[in-house]
Amino acid sequence: MSGYGQFCSVARAHEAIGGRWTLLVVRELLCGSRRFNDIRRGIPRISRTVLSERLQTLVHVGAVVRIEGGHGPEYALTDAGRELAGLVGALGTWGQRWLPRQAEGEDFDWEPLLVDMQRRVRPEALPKGPIVVRFELDGQHKPRFLLLKAGEVSLCTQNPGFPEPICVRGRLSALTAWWRGDAGFSEARRMGLGLEGPKELVRAFPDWFERYLFADIAPVERS
Repeated sequence: MSGYGQFCSVARAHEAIGGRWTLLVVRELLCGSRRFNDIRRGIPRISRTVLSERLQTLVHVGAVVRIEGGHGPEYALTDAGRELAGLVGALGTWGQRWLPRQAEGEDFDWEPLLVDMQRRVRPEALPKGPIVVRFELDGQHKPRFLLLKAGEVSLCTQNPGFPEPICVRGRLSALTAWWRGDAGFSEARRMGLGLEGPKELVRAFPDWFERYLFADIAPVERS
C-alpha cells in the first residue's frame, strides 16, 4: 500500500500508527498488559494474526520492544510508545465528550468492560478477606468471576474457590452506562442492573472501583 507522500509529521505518524486496532493495542500496553493473550483479552474482536501484525509494526517503528520473558514473549512500550499516552488520552477525551452515548443501542463485548473493572479496583476500599464477585449479564454469557483479595485482583472463568457473596446480574448496557459515566449507580439499577448480596456489600460495591478513566468527562450539550 502506497504512503501519503507528504512531508508532514501528522501524515507520517498516521502511516506508522494509524491502522485499524493499532492505538487500541497501545492502550492495552499503557494499561499494563505485556503478554499477547492479555492484550487480546482487552480487544477480543481482533484476530490473532492482526494483533501479531500490529505488534510487529509497533516494534518496527520503535514504539514497542519485544522481550523474551520467562513464560514466553512480552511486549513493552519504549519512550516513543509511552509518549503516545497523550494521543490516546486526547482521543478518549474527545470521544467521551463529542460522540453520542446510548449504551442500550450499542454493540458491546463484555470482556473489555470487566477487564477495565479489574484494572481499576481500589484495594483500600475492599472488605477484609478474599471474596468473589459473580457476573451474569443479559443471560447470554457464561458467568465471569472477579477475585478480590489482598495483593491480587483476577478475572476468572471459574470461581477460584472463595466465598461468592455478590452477584451482578441484569443488563450489560446498564453496567456499561454506570462504568462509562453515562449514569449514576442508582440510575443504572433502574436501567436493569441487578446487584444481589448482603446489604452492606451491595452499598459498598460502587466504591470498590475507580470508574472508567474518562467517566468524569461530561458529554457536550447539543442544541
